[in-house]
Amino acid sequence: MTHTPLSAEDLDRLINQPPRVAKLRNAIFAAANGLSPVVDLSRIYVDGLENLPGDGRFLLVGNHTAAGWPEILVTGYFVHRHLGVRLRGLAIDKMKEMTGFSRDLAEAVGAVPGQPDVAAELMQRGETLLVFPGGGRDMLKFKGEEYRLMWKGRSGFARIAVAHDYPIVPVGLVGGDDVFQSLVERNSPWERMTRGIGQRLHGLSGTGIPLLRGLGLTLLPRPQRMYLRFGQPISTTRPAGAAADTWEATMKQRTQSALEAILADLQDLRTGDPYRNLNPLAWGAALQPS
Repeated sequence: MTHTPLSAEDLDRLINQPPRVAKLRNAIFAAANGLSPVVDLSRIYVDGLENLPGDGRFLLVGNHTAAGWPEILVTGYFVHRHLGVRLRGLAIDKMKEMTGFSRDLAEAVGAVPGQPDVAAELMQRGETLLVFPGGGRDMLKFKGEEYRLMWKGRSGFARIAVAHDYPIVPVGLVGGDDVFQSLVERNSPWERMTRGIGQRLHGLSGTGIPLLRGLGLTLLPRPQRMYLRFGQPISTTRPAGAAADTWEATMKQRTQSALEAILADLQDLRTGDPYRNLNPLAWGAALQPS
């Protein structure tokens, strides 16, 4: 995919945000800090925070879920709470086309266009970044694809991390793929029939529209506890003599394998948790990090 480089004005906006965006950012994070007791009561399972480099200089690589939002909100919240930094999430390119309050809000919470030049600028400044290599494909899950990474060979995150000697921290979230249940499989008649309209709606070729249900037969989200784990940092320093493309592929594979292991482990852990469906009667027995 070809990216249109950001103008000098847009790059400056990422670093020196307009006063209205700065005020909105301060209000959002003040509210987040005040909600800490409420978040603790919700019993989100989180471990591995001790793996986050204290200087905030690292790239988080995570899995998108069918719900689309828990992995963004929960990851950003706990990184800020633990390190006091604002996570810069590499979002879709179309963010550049946003205007008005929607753009102000996206920028206030840390979202930036997911482009190499943007990531490079932020890495040069030592900021904390988050990327979901699967993008929209990771969210468009069909039956049997829960917690499967849909990266389609994408390794741009590894290339930019290696170029800036930026540690990669895999971060996995389980729970978001169970908020909605997918009823049809990929390559089913329904999926094939909806590929054309799907491309117009979500912009991905060759992918139809998942048929989902939430609570009962409705589209109301099913109550699910969220399980978040930050893995061990992966050094991207290229050994002397290692070819750049080979090392990039190695970093991509190491990250993917580490993330897949995290997701598998969290699913196993969740199996024995009586509070996995947020049953209030099981709140006191909720599984806690060791």
